[in-house]
This record gives sequence, structure tokens and C-alpha cells, in this order.
Amino acid sequence: MRLPSKLAQAALSALFVGLIAAHVGGLIHIAPMQRAEAWLYDAWLKRTAPIGPDDRIAILDIDEASLKSVGRWPWSRDTMAALVDKLHDHYYVGALGFDVVFAEPDNSSGLNSLKQLAKSDLAGSREFQMALKQLAPRLDFDARFAQALADRPIAMGFYFIPAGYGDTKSGSLPPPSLPLSVFDPLQPGMPSATGYGANLPTYQSVAQGTGFFNMRADEDGTARQMHLVAPYGDGYYPALSAATLRVAFGSDPLIAGVEKSSILGRQYAAPWVEVGGIRVPLSADGTVYVPYRAGAPFPYLSAAQVLAGKVPLAQLENRIVLLGSTAPGLADLRNTPFSNAFPGVEIHAHLIAGMLDGTTRSTPPWARDAQLAAVLILGGVLTFVLLRFGPVVGLASSIGLLALLLAAYAAAWSRFWVVPMAAPMLTVFGLYAFNTAYGFFAASRNKRQMTKLFGQYVPPELAAEMSQDPAHYTMDGQSRDMTVLFSDIRGFTNFSENLSPAELSEVLNAYLSSMTHIVQNQRGTIDKYIGDAIMAFWNAPVDLTDHASRAVQTALEMQAALPDLNKEFAARGWPDVKIGVGVNTGRMSVGNMGSEFRMSYTVMGDAVNLGSRLEGITKQYGVGILVTQTTVEADPVHVFMKVDDVRVKGKVKPVAIYQPLGRKDELSEQAVMSARVFEEAYKRYQACDWDGAEKILNEMKETTPFALADIYLERIAHFREAPPPADWDGVFVYTTK
Repeated sequence: MRLPSKLAQAALSALFVGLIAAHVGGLIHIAPMQRAEAWLYDAWLKRTAPIGPDDRIAILDIDEASLKSVGRWPWSRDTMAALVDKLHDHYYVGALGFDVVFAEPDNSSGLNSLKQLAKSDLAGSREFQMALKQLAPRLDFDARFAQALADRPIAMGFYFIPAGYGDTKSGSLPPPSLPLSVFDPLQPGMPSATGYGANLPTYQSVAQGTGFFNMRADEDGTARQMHLVAPYGDGYYPALSAATLRVAFGSDPLIAGVEKSSILGRQYAAPWVEVGGIRVPLSADGTVYVPYRAGAPFPYLSAAQVLAGKVPLAQLENRIVLLGSTAPGLADLRNTPFSNAFPGVEIHAHLIAGMLDGTTRSTPPWARDAQLAAVLILGGVLTFVLLRFGPVVGLASSIGLLALLLAAYAAAWSRFWVVPMAAPMLTVFGLYAFNTAYGFFAASRNKRQMTKLFGQYVPPELAAEMSQDPAHYTMDGQSRDMTVLFSDIRGFTNFSENLSPAELSEVLNAYLSSMTHIVQNQRGTIDKYIGDAIMAFWNAPVDLTDHASRAVQTALEMQAALPDLNKEFAARGWPDVKIGVGVNTGRMSVGNMGSEFRMSYTVMGDAVNLGSRLEGITKQYGVGILVTQTTVEADPVHVFMKVDDVRVKGKVKPVAIYQPLGRKDELSEQAVMSARVFEEAYKRYQACDWDGAEKILNEMKETTPFALADIYLERIAHFREAPPPADWDGVFVYTTK
């Protein structure tokens, strides 16, 4: 018994609201909802992002010009020491953060080799020992770099290795900046790490600050939020942005805690950290939204130019400097709301600027409860309005509710909160759209179901035709007489080797599109594409009494389409396409087949395999199309020429194969006569009348080039030298597929 229309509409509306509420409550995950939330955030961020240069932060870029000037990365620590000295003694930078790791010792000076000589071959040379003692301090590049780092506002970067990616521990970590209990009862931060890649102990011991530079990406791969703290071992470590800002303010200890509040009797707790006297509220997971600025607020200064002292003093003096790279092969590029190739080092710069300005945003702890309440209340109100007053009043109500939600989002944004609003908005929009279109969707249900089932296999017009009587069609397995077609590009391996991957994709798209149009114009069903190969069949799901004729006509039209297609390819510098086509008619199993992971509407059976074998041997006869005896018997429309009797691999019974020449009402008498002459030669060949067959074939070659004639003349020559056995049945045996 069907529910009354209004009751069914209300039930479906409640289900819709319930699904969104379950997503908000964390019971299920609806990916489009997350994408909608991301889109809303990105749109609002771009609309409100400040524009203009920031004279507090600069990015020291190991760019391509620097690599050409100084040498490939990593540079010697002697060079890095000179760079650090230049930044502090000449440019007087306020602080320096390294978005790189120095995990390996520098042996480029040759000091180790000299020490080895001093212990072996030159152990007795007093002069060498004295010279080495004098040179050692200058050649110990690691010690020189460590000396340059000491007592300066510098933060060294490192990275954590997330669980599941190994447990390697390289370099040296400092003690954690915060105890694990500082955020009780919350546990913010990245997922637990099992390893790290840090700097050499020589550097770590003198560095004033250390921070991780792991990036965080949302489900769509976009970096919108970043962790400012991460737990590891006995405590919490700060992000590189926080560590760099801390040393810029004099390396005061990092402070953190939890702010508790109560709303309508419900208790909430939000973590926070304090860097250099600036309190930064965090989301429950220890993240902040990166306060991106529009345009290019931070100057990128070439490291080579800084080393050479060619950068104006004003561009670096008293600035916080972050060292990173944009050079190809070194650049850490990220996807952000503003760009899909955004240097990772600049994300740290935006975070530092946001902390300085107090413009970092976080999600308040009550946001989920507020969002859930909005979904349920607005969903209930709008459902009642739509059912009671109809779509016109419902439209006005929906617009009003959406405006109210946008105003609430703007108000939260002005307080530096990011309160998810996509779910309530989609509740309003979705309910209105659903209820308005309810009648239409119910009326066209059959058509939609049929299109969903068969639309990917048959042309749209056939799907529409099938929707008129959906009960007649099924995807359940069944056995029926059908015709199958296989086509393949000849020499595809050599063909593809001459094309770039992009060109090969374009060629295949153009070729497969052209061939698919031909199949669908003949009411065929596309089974699958197998690389460059096409598999199609007729007489399912739509009944076609002339399925054999349609398949043969498709093969002829596919061959006929190649000259024009190749002209287009030649104009673009692409090689010609040649194809082979095999067609067979017989009993086949058709239906939705596969596994629990993937299903496909396809055909199976010996008759299908034989069609594939035919396509494979077309090149052996120099013809474009081969069909079987069963196809010839089922096709009264076309003229065929018998080519051979063969025994394909996997079959004992011989199969007669034919070449279709064209439609009976279009083929010339001369073409038909030539086919019959060849068939007479073939009969004599099977009867071992070598002379008679040879004479006919040579006469045919004198009038027109004839590949089949050459093939059989070669066979006759072979049999003259090695006659077949007395019981030879005239069948050619193929031992390969």
C-alpha cells in the first residue's frame, strides 16, 4: 500500500534532514557536504582577504637563479654560515626560520679525508699535522654553521612522520615546549607521529627555536588549516611559524591552556597558545585557519642576491625571514584557496602575519551543536511551510532563511570564528528543491531508472525508448542469440610509441568517439573499451531481429570512416589508423556480471570468444573485416566472400570465415563477380588442384592488387614443396590467439 502523497513527501523530507543531521553529528560522512563547506569558506575568504604588501615578513628564496649561481642544493654549510652571517650582520633581520632540514653532516670540505691521511700516510709528517691543525677550524663547515646559528633569533625546522609512514628518527629533537597535560581534557594536534626528520645535534643544541613544518590538507587537497601544536613523546611541539615568531619576540617560553565556557548549561572547552604575548585561539584539533592575504604581500628575495649583498637593506632589515625554495624539484607547492601551486614556505608567512595581527580564525567548540540545532529547526520549519503553503511561500521563506544564515556566517567571521554553515544552507536549499521537484521526479521515475541502468551502454534515444516499457528490459542474466563485434587498432604498440601521452590520449578519444557514434547509430550496445579495442553487441537489451546485419553494417562503416579520420590525423601530425574487425553471431549469455566491487552489463560465451579470435586474424589475410558462417546465414542484407576454413586456438570444429563486401543493393556486379572468381580459386585450392587455383589467382592479380591472392599463392608454393597429408580437410589451423 502506497503512502498518501503528502505523507510520503514529509517522510522523504524528514529523511533528507536526518541524513544531514547525521553528517553534522559525525555519524556518517557526506563528501559533497564537505566540499560545499570548503567552497563557502573559500568564497568568503577571497571576498574579505586584505590586499597590500606586508613589510614585516620576507621570504628568502632558494630559486633557480640561486642554484645556478651557488650550485645545486644542498649547499655547503660554509655557504649557509655565510648566508646567516650576511642576514644578521649586514641586513639585521629580526628573526630567521628555516623551512628546510639539515639532517646530514657536510663533508664537502675534505676535512675527513685530511684527518684520515693524518692518521695513516702522513702520520709522521710534522708539517702536515701542524697545517691540518690550523686549517681544521676553517674546514669544519658544520662547526662554522653551528657558530653562525648560535645566539641568534633563529628557528630550525623539522618534520614529523605520521603513523603508517614508517618510524625513522633522524637528527635531534629538543625537549618539548609544552607538557602533554597542558590541554587537558582535550588532546589537540596532529595524528600521532611515529618518527621525525630533524637537524643534526650540532645545530639543534645552539638553535633558539625549533618547529615542525608539516602541512595539513583538507579532503580536497587544499591547505586551509594548519596545526600550531603537535604531540610527540612527553609533550607538545610548536609549528615552525609559532617557533619563528617566538624567537622574534625574544624566545619567551610558549604558553598554552584551555578556555572553558558554558552555553545553555552545556560545557565547552577550547585550546589556545600564547606566542610572544599574543594569544592564538585554536580549534579543538589544534589548528587555525590560515589567514591568507590576497595578491603577493611578501617579497621573494633570491638567496644568491642576498649572499652577494645586492638586495636593498630596507627589504630585510628588522623583518622576519623565512628560508624556503621555489626552484623546480625543490619547491614544496601546495593547493590553497588562492592558487593550486602555492609555495609551502609562504603559508608559514601568512600564519605569522595572522598571529601578529590577531586575524587567525578557529572553529569554536560549540559550532557543531549550533549547526545541528540549525539543521533540525530550519528543516522542521521549512518542511511545514512547504507542505502547508506550497512552493511560492516556500520560496520566499527559503530566501529569507538563507539570508539569515549568511548574516550569521558574516557575524561569526567578524569575530574570527569559522562556524560551518553549509549544512544548514543545504538543508534549506535542498528541501525547497526536493519538494518543488517531487512531482516531476515521481512521474519520470521509470525513465530515470532505465537511463541509470542502461544509459552508459546504449544511446540516449534507446534509453528513452526503453523507458516507455521498463518492465520489458532487465539486467538479469539471460541466454539469447546475439551478434558481437570486436575492433582493434593494428600495430598499436608501434603506433603509440610515436606519440606523447597527451597526444595518444587525444588520438584515442577522437578514434573511439568516431567509432562509438557508428556503433550507436546502428543501435548497438557498447560493452567496453579495452585500451584501443572496442567490444560491442546487438540484440540486448533492445530486441533486434536484424542484429547480424546491423553489426556487419557497423564494421563496414567503421572501415569507411577511417580515410576521413586519417586526413584529420595527418593534419595534426598523427600517424594513420588501421583497424581489424571481427563479427560473430551465436548463442551468448548477457547480463549484469562482475563482483561485489564492480558490475558490468556484458556478454560471455564461446561465440563471444570466437568474435575476438576473428578480429585477431584479420591481419593474417590482409582484410579489414572477418565474419563467421553463422553471421552470413543471419544477414540477408550484405554480400560476402568466403576467405577460408580455419581452426582457431581452443576450437576443434573448423569455422568458415567470410569478408563482407557491402550491401546487396549497393554493390556492383563486377565486385560480386570478382568474389565468386576468388571463391572458385579457393575451392580448387581445397581440392589440392594447385595448378587450377594458381591460374585463377594470377589472373586476378593482373587486373587488381589482391592481398588474398598473394597469401594463397604462398600457401600453394608451400604445398608444392611439402604436400599436405592424404586426409587433409583444407582447414588452416591457428595455434595462437
